[in-house]
Amino acid sequence: MFKKIVVGLDGSDPSENALRVACDLGKKYKSEIHLVHTPEPETVVVVGATTGYAAVTSAPRQEDMDEAGKAVLENGAKIADSCGCKKVETHLTHGNTADKILNCADENGADLIITGRRGLGSVGSLVLGSTSQRVSHLAKCACLSVA
Repeated sequence: MFKKIVVGLDGSDPSENALRVACDLGKKYKSEIHLVHTPEPETVVVVGATTGYAAVTSAPRQEDMDEAGKAVLENGAKIADSCGCKKVETHLTHGNTADKILNCADENGADLIITGRRGLGSVGSLVLGSTSQRVSHLAKCACLSVA
């Protein structure tokens, strides 16, 4: 049923819960799991604070954002492995998070996209709409939002 599952990760608890749900489904259906992370400045500050990077008072450099993004994806891959998922690919992207999740789903022929309902998105998402809302509105496949 679900041969390819895309999971949007941002390092938050809801996104890690989404990954665990994806792994549960992935084991049942022998699915490929695609982890997508698009570093954003506010994500880097939170991830940096939890992984030992120095906190910054100005916008982080792209290199720092990519480094933090790799840490998010490595952690996601470890979680997937601990859940017994072996077919896992990671995708570090740049741009609009929802658009990159949707692009990954389209490019890989995903049957399902799973996102955390509320992650580390900016305050602007309260006005503009969240990543999970945009993904579920525009996706060409099934979507699941996990708390």
